[in-house]
Amino acid sequence: MINIDVRDVDAVADRREELVAAVRDHAGTIAYQLALLQGGDYGRTALSTPDGEWTVKHEAGELEFLLFSPAQGEDTYVISTKRQPDPAGLAAALDDYPAMVAAWNEYVDSLSGVLDDVAAEFPEPAATDGVVAERDRVLDSVRETCGVIAGEIYRYENDDYGTFTARVDGDRWELKWDAGTVSYLRIGGTGGVYLLSQYAAPSAADVREHADAFGGFVRAYNEFVEGLESDLATVSV
Repeated sequence: MINIDVRDVDAVADRREELVAAVRDHAGTIAYQLALLQGGDYGRTALSTPDGEWTVKHEAGELEFLLFSPAQGEDTYVISTKRQPDPAGLAAALDDYPAMVAAWNEYVDSLSGVLDDVAAEFPEPAATDGVVAERDRVLDSVRETCGVIAGEIYRYENDDYGTFTARVDGDRWELKWDAGTVSYLRIGGTGGVYLLSQYAAPSAADVREHADAFGGFVRAYNEFVEGLESDLATVSV
């Protein structure tokens, strides 16, 4: 049997766990305060010291990790969800830990009074009631006219679903009906502007841009009907 004394690491491991637990509790306070300051569920900050840089990261105010990046040497995750730190790296980090806390305190102090001169009185936002009322007035007229067109085409086509399309000033207009009622009025094809829709009203700017051209769409429909009447007049039985 080889008679070599093997040192017991239990004491070192126990001491490391004790130190890590203490740092977790203490740095957890910094993580919580950081979350309050940043106002988000996730965040981090970097704190510089003469001997390196510390990164504090939180998730929902709980310390996720505490990383020490020394000016010389390898990084040490003092606090981590994946593994315990190397004892030598932990020792070096803890030597610098008071400087990190001082850097955090200086950072907080630097923010003291930063909002003191910021006014909390703002101009009254303008109401959109008038604009919305005008938009709805125009759309009600468009919807009423399109309802007549949809009903007439439905009666002519004798089909529950269909579309009537026309080109007005280079734009493609499409009226879709569903059992004689308007499903939508779209300008510009797929991805275009829905002047009428089952889901949402268009913006006032879109209504303003296309309202004048709607008359051209109605004229195109009337020409379509006149063409049908002319074609039917030539049919003999």
